Amino acid sequence: MKDTTCVDGTTPVPDQRHPEGTTTRRRDVGFWLLATTALLFGAASSAPSPLYVVYQQRWHFSAPTLTLVFASYALVLLITLLVLGGLSDFVGRRPVIAAGLVLQLIALSIFLTAHDVEALLAARIVQGIATGAALGAVSAGIADLAPAGRSALASAVNTASVTLGLAVGALASGVLVQYEPAPRVLIYALLIVLFGALLLALAVVPESVPRRPGALGSLRPRAGVPAPARRAFRNAVPVVIATWAIGGLMLSLGPSIAVGVFGYTNHLVGGLVVTAVAGVGSVASVISRGREARRTMVQACLVLTLGVALVLAGVATESLAVFFTGLIVTGAGFGAGFVSALGSIAVKADPQERAELFAALFVVSYAAFGGAAVLAGLAVPHFGLRPTTIGFGFVVIALALLAAGAELTTRRPAPIAPARTPAPAATPLPTIR
Repeated sequence: MKDTTCVDGTTPVPDQRHPEGTTTRRRDVGFWLLATTALLFGAASSAPSPLYVVYQQRWHFSAPTLTLVFASYALVLLITLLVLGGLSDFVGRRPVIAAGLVLQLIALSIFLTAHDVEALLAARIVQGIATGAALGAVSAGIADLAPAGRSALASAVNTASVTLGLAVGALASGVLVQYEPAPRVLIYALLIVLFGALLLALAVVPESVPRRPGALGSLRPRAGVPAPARRAFRNAVPVVIATWAIGGLMLSLGPSIAVGVFGYTNHLVGGLVVTAVAGVGSVASVISRGREARRTMVQACLVLTLGVALVLAGVATESLAVFFTGLIVTGAGFGAGFVSALGSIAVKADPQERAELFAALFVVSYAAFGGAAVLAGLAVPHFGLRPTTIGFGFVVIALALLAAGAELTTRRPAPIAPARTPAPAATPLPTIR
């Protein structure tokens, strides 16, 4: 029988709950403020990417050091998300979001005044804590404040806002670094102003969760795969690793590839490397959410394979046009691939099992994301930038084809029992940085 599960594992659900005593207008304003918050957290996380080459040239540190700075963010964010991801269910959304905004302002201030790689590392660690603490509460708040009857809107916003922010942040940073004065200062000063404004505007956002006991107990990290979801999880792991590994490689070393392989010192080109993958991935993830999960995963794996092959062809022939075409196609495979993987396992778990299931998926995602960056950084001094990129590309292609083969050879599941509750309409998408 045809599997009609949407790629995020969702089906139409009743209207989201709304805080009592608040007007529809205030809820709508709060909804879009939280969507903007998610977008800006994504933008702040990608803003340093076009600057990595500048930092390397100025402070003379190696590629392994660069990827350590990059990977530290992913590791700290994952740990914070696992520990604090459910805290806002007990203390309220606004206190957790406010704490994340304050920490982000501290991180941006460290970036603003950084004079060595140690300060850069400290800024990324604080930024990882800020993002991991805030985004779970932001995603839940977006679901809480979704306009009546518009659960699909909340789902799309939660899926696309952070990855769109990644694209916007990298592009804006590239433009400011290349064409405006004070390249190591201006982007962070602008972000400080925007995050400061968001912190003040948070007072307008309605609180949707009453304070209740259990906050300390919620800090115990949980990750696990329930038995009904284990086969789908195993099938999804290769595409999750493939998508997040290529994302980690491009966000950490993409601007260096633009300089070292193609000889482009224009920092806007480095920003566009990130924008091409994240921006197209954001659009693809939204478009894919209404489609059948398993078929979409297979198609996404094939698109990802084609995209990475084009990236490698561009690197091998030093053709920037082919390289960027490959990045765009890769972004489409990335967005559709991860959302379909998410959806293929979401539908297999009951509501009380999903937090641990998604935590397990996040562990795989961020391990691939940060691990790929670190391994690439260690490989570059020994093998060179071009051979390292090509080698990692072939690994990603192999994983994508493995995931497609696993889905094609797995027998279609029986229809889901009616008693199983549909997945929440706004399952938060983990953020790539």
